[in-house]
Order: sequence, then C-alpha cells, then structure tokens
Amino acid sequence: MKLYLTLIFIALSYISIAQQKISGIITSNQNQPLYGVEVFIEELQIGTSTNENGYYELTNLPNTSSQIKYQFLGYNTQIKIITPQQTPIVLDVILDDAVFKMDEIIISTPFNKLQSENVMKVDKATIQQLKTKGAATLVEGVSSMPGVSQLSTGMGIGKPVIRGLRGNRVLVYAQGIRLENQQFGDEHGLGIDDSSVESVEVIKGPASLLYGSDALGGVLYFNPVKFADVNTFNVNANQTYFTNTQGSGTSFGVKKSYDSWKFLANGATNSHSDYKIPNKNRVTNTRFQEQIFNAAIGFNSNLVSSTARFNFNQSKVGIPHEIGDQSTAKTPHLPFQDLTNKMVSLNTIFFLNNSKITTVFGYTNNNRKEFEEHDDHDEHEELHDEHDADEDDDHHEESLHPSLHLKLNTFSYDAKWHLPKLNKFEGIVGVQGLYQENSNFGEEILIPDATTNDVGLLFTGTFDFKNNNSLQAGLRFDIRDLKTKEHVVIHEDEIHTFEALNKNYQNFSASLGYKTTLFKVITSRFNTATGFKAPNLAELTSNGVHHGSNRFEIGNPNLTSERNVQLDIAMEYDTKYFEIFANGFYNFINNYIFISPTGEMEDGHPVYKYTQENANLYGGEFGFHLHPYPVDWIHLQSSFETVVGKQSNGDYLPLIPANKFINTVRTEFDVKQWLRNGFAAVTVESNLDQQNVSGFEAPSKGYNLLNIGAGATFKVSKVNFDVSLNLNNALDKQYISHLSRLKLDEIPNIGRNFIASVKFNI
Repeated sequence: MKLYLTLIFIALSYISIAQQKISGIITSNQNQPLYGVEVFIEELQIGTSTNENGYYELTNLPNTSSQIKYQFLGYNTQIKIITPQQTPIVLDVILDDAVFKMDEIIISTPFNKLQSENVMKVDKATIQQLKTKGAATLVEGVSSMPGVSQLSTGMGIGKPVIRGLRGNRVLVYAQGIRLENQQFGDEHGLGIDDSSVESVEVIKGPASLLYGSDALGGVLYFNPVKFADVNTFNVNANQTYFTNTQGSGTSFGVKKSYDSWKFLANGATNSHSDYKIPNKNRVTNTRFQEQIFNAAIGFNSNLVSSTARFNFNQSKVGIPHEIGDQSTAKTPHLPFQDLTNKMVSLNTIFFLNNSKITTVFGYTNNNRKEFEEHDDHDEHEELHDEHDADEDDDHHEESLHPSLHLKLNTFSYDAKWHLPKLNKFEGIVGVQGLYQENSNFGEEILIPDATTNDVGLLFTGTFDFKNNNSLQAGLRFDIRDLKTKEHVVIHEDEIHTFEALNKNYQNFSASLGYKTTLFKVITSRFNTATGFKAPNLAELTSNGVHHGSNRFEIGNPNLTSERNVQLDIAMEYDTKYFEIFANGFYNFINNYIFISPTGEMEDGHPVYKYTQENANLYGGEFGFHLHPYPVDWIHLQSSFETVVGKQSNGDYLPLIPANKFINTVRTEFDVKQWLRNGFAAVTVESNLDQQNVSGFEAPSKGYNLLNIGAGATFKVSKVNFDVSLNLNNALDKQYISHLSRLKLDEIPNIGRNFIASVKFNI
C-alpha cells in the first residue's frame, strides 16, 4: 500500500495543478474593435469570439504552452504562443487587412507547428473552401488540391490518389484514428462525409514514420468539426441541390459548450439518381444514397483535455457498367453495395509539469455487403424500378443474400510523450498499433477470415536554428503479424482453396528534413524519408470473383513488403501580393505490388493476378498566385501538376493521373456588414493526353473543363446564411477521365452540373 501511495505522490508531483486565464481586446489596424473574431486553441478544441468591444476571455486553461489562433474574415490570421504563468495573461491583438494567404496550424504533423514553421510541406484546406470550388463530394473536393486526384466510378464512388499512389498506400485519418474500411477495394468511397469534417490536411510522400505501415504514398488527415464557442449554443443547417443527378444533400447540427464541457451532434442525408452525360443519357446504376450521424462530447480542465467522438455512415451505392435502363430513381438496383461504417474515438491530452502525454484510442466497425444478380431471378424482378412501392423494395431486399459480406473490426491505439523542451529542441517518443479481425458471412469468399496485429515504436525530434532554420529527424520500428484461416469454397462446381497463412513483416522507417530561407525570400524544404507497406489480405489471398471490379482476382502469398525512398524539394517565394511555388519529388519503390490480367477466364470473368516489380515515380506541382495592388480584390492563380510512373523493366505503371493545368480568376468583395466573404470565380481545368499507360490500359485524350462559381455570407439579424452557386463543366463537355473505372466501357464522365447550396448558422 505504501508503494502505491508513493507512486501516486510522484506522479502528482509532475502534474501541473495550476490553470491559466487569458483575455484581451482585438482591434483592426485602424484601431477599431472587431466584433466576432474567432479565438481558438486547436489542441484543446476550445474557443470563443469577441464581443462588441473586441473583448475575449478564455478560462480553465492548463498551465502549459499553447498556440492561440485569431481569425476573422477580411483580416490576416494571427497565431500567438502563450507560456506558463502564475498570473492571468492579458494579450491584446491587432489584425491587419488580409492578403491572399493565411498561416495555419498543422495537426497531422507531430509538433503541431504553423505551416510556415513546418519542415514538411503540408497542404491544408477547409471544407468551406473546397465547397466554393464546386465539389460535389468530399473526395472530389480533396482531389482539387495540388498533387491529389481521384479514382472514380461515377459520382458516388471515389478513392484518393496522391502523386500516382492509391489504395492502401494512402492512409486516411478521421477523428484522429486510422480509417479502416477494406480500402484495398477501388469500388467504394471513403465512408465519411463532409458534414463531420472541418478541414483536411494532405501529406504527400512517405509518412510511415508518423503512421506506420501503408503510409507509403501519403496521408489524408481529416480534422473533425469544431465545438461551439465557450458558453454558446449554435444551430446550423445546410441544403444542397444538384441538377445533373436530381440529387440533394441535407444536414442539421447543434452545438453547446460550457466552461469545461462541450457537446455536438449532427446528421446528414444524401441521395442521387444516375448521372447524366452530355448526350442526355444517364449512366445506369450510378445512383447512391447515404445517411450520416455524428456526435461528440469534450471536457477540459487544468489537468486534462479529452474528446470522445462517434461517427456513423451508411450508404447504398450502385455498381455501374453500362448506359442502359434510363431512370431517375435513387434506390440502387443490382449489382450494388451496402456499406456501413461506425467509428468511436477517445482523444486525451494529459498535461504534465513541462511536457504532455497524448493518447488516442479508437474502434472501427466496417460492414460491407455486395449484392449481385442471381440466375434464378428474372431480370425485371431484380430491378428496383422507380415506380415500385417502398414496401415492395423492402420485401425484395430482404429476400437477397449478399454474394460478398465482410465484417472488419479494428481496435487502434496511439500514445505519445512530448518530451520537455530543451532550448531549441523538441522531441516525441511513442507507440502506435492496431488489432484487426476480418470475417466472412456471404455466399462467396474473396479474402479469408484473418487477424492483423500492428505494433510500432517511434522517436522524432526537431531543432530550430537561427534565421528561421529547422532540422527534423526520426526513426521508427514496426512489426505486423497477419494470420488467416483455411477455407475451401465451392462455386459453380469450381473448388477454391484458401491456404492458411502466418506472415510476419518487420521494418525500420526513417526521415530527415531541413527547412531554411534562401536569399532571404525563398522558403525551402528538403526532405527524404523511407516508407513501407506490408502486403494486404487482398494482395496475398484473393481467390474469387470480385463483382465490384467485375473480375476474378488471384492473390500471391509470396509477396514481400514494399519499401520506398522519396526525395522532396519544396520552394516558396512569398511577398504580400505574389506567391510562386515549386514542389518536386522522386520516389523509388522496391517490390511495388499491382494487379494485372493473365489473359485467362474464370467463372465468366477475366482473371487478374497480383504481382510485384520495382518502380519509380517522379514529378511535382508548380504554380503562382497573384494578388495585385491596388486591385487586391482580384486573384489570379495557376498551377501545373505532373506524375510519371515506371516499372524497372521500362513499362509504365497503371492508373497514373494525366498531367493537369488549373487556371483561376477570382474576385472577392464585401458589402458593408450584411454581405461578407463574397466571391466569384472562373476556373479552366486542362487535362492533357495520357499516353504513358501500362500494357493493359488504353490511352486517354485530353480535355478542358470550364467551372464557374459564386457565393457569399449574408447576415440577417443574428443569422448568417452561406450561399454558394457553382456550375461545373459549364460547356457540357463530353470526356473520359483517365482515372475513371468506367473508361474500359467507354462511358463518359458527368456532364453539366449546377450545384446550389444554402447554409445557415444561428
């Protein structure tokens, strides 16, 4: 008993029991108090807004260093760092008129620094910014960011591609935990919706040091929606309409925060019919439906900050393959997928005397069903006709049995100790991992029942020199154990055997980066990093028809881990009215895994088998942003991105995005106090010919798309209305994206689409 009391006493001696209060007045550079300025501490997920006198106040803060963000429309965002003090802090802030670029705190990197201070180049955008570009879906919005594309099947199915890499090589994080939803498949979406997301950060390149196996190509890090300001109650609703698909998206949310406790809940529903191509035909079964619910509860004290979040996403997505039955029904017919994803996370920060410990625990339940047409049913009985009654639909669906039914349960953990800061050095040690179970319940088996266990140990540190120079390095060791069960499946008189596997993969990952200023005006970042990806279940064990991909897939149990080394150089020249950037990379991947056709047929489907070969990818993103004085309400932006992917034998890699130009003219304006953040924009997206294709791909022709957008925030009494109008593919251009999975069937992408969105906040 004495020993326990001694340990408790020692632990408490390291914990800071003091708390801080910070307050101040925020004014413009004309010495006018600013009303409604957002004051937010990202790490603690707490914030407030200034009153009519520009006054703000935050209490019950831990007595530790914190970064406070001051943000207001039309003014430059400022970041202030407060240090531990025993007396209340008074911090007055003067905001300058805005230029085109705002400095942001980056959450996806280990030290949560400002982007200007980061050694790694990370792109960040808010969901609102992506919506002003006319993005119809979350992944479409992300694909508008430099170096990011999407592998799509119509409008409802999209998977992110970062610099030519996709699938398991691109990790997706939501609520601080790794999103696990059988992401090896190309024929289903992310499983999260923009109603639960505040912003997205994109790490391009190996991130295995930070996130472990599979972060070979990069990371999409979705920051969840914020809580309401302290001691406020907020209601918001959004309605969006899409003319092309006769689709709609509706969301509703409430938020309430107190000094220590905070709560939020929101729900959304999306429904779309088959999309229309320029010749006015609809692509059959590209329809989809989606329901989402999110909830969160948070608590802050001087000792701890903790947030628990829950996310539910259920969708039914049609699997298209032809331009056939013309319908505006929104219920998918066979074949289709029924996907349900549930996520629970607990993020906690423990504040010690001169350091802190962060922990993230998560659980994800993914339930994936694929329904196909059966020979013993008449085709007309299979279709969900738009005139069918709801009860007939329900009865019909209950009579179906999924051909493929996978349940994936994932338990994840992440614990890091942020070491006490020593002069200019900051360090982190941590442990991360997951335990995962995959189970089959369908008529057919594509991949076997299996368990996966990941454990990773990491250390990373950063050292700041004089004159804005920083050095960052790290080392990590990972172990992955994968065990599968033996299965014997008989399908159409064919015996498919899944041999039991017991695999172990180990790997060291490292990174080294340096940030400096060249010629006093060019911010330069030089990074090299290694990454790895252990073979996933599909690559090792597939042995059956994958109806979502319309092919018979065969795995290869002899596959070894992919390992890569990537070099990145990023240059930025910034002035108050002009920015130019150049990002280049070279990525060598040892034992790159991909699937290719064998030329054989099985069960009436072409046979594809997994294989591997060394590969090289190289390219980059380049562009400028002009904000001329004195007509600083005009923005001229231009960017170019390119990727080349080759195998070591000289053949090109499959599904590498075409080179792309994006040119935008944008105006911004305000009208007194009732119209804020107004904008109008015209964008021309030019995708070039893609002739560098693999042996089983067809080349793609280039095309130009014209997109037009406008919007503003209208203030009526105490209610803010955000209105956004976008016309995508305004000239109704007929084209086929190189990364469209419907390209083999020569089915064009979506035609002209007018999107109108209204959101109000109280």
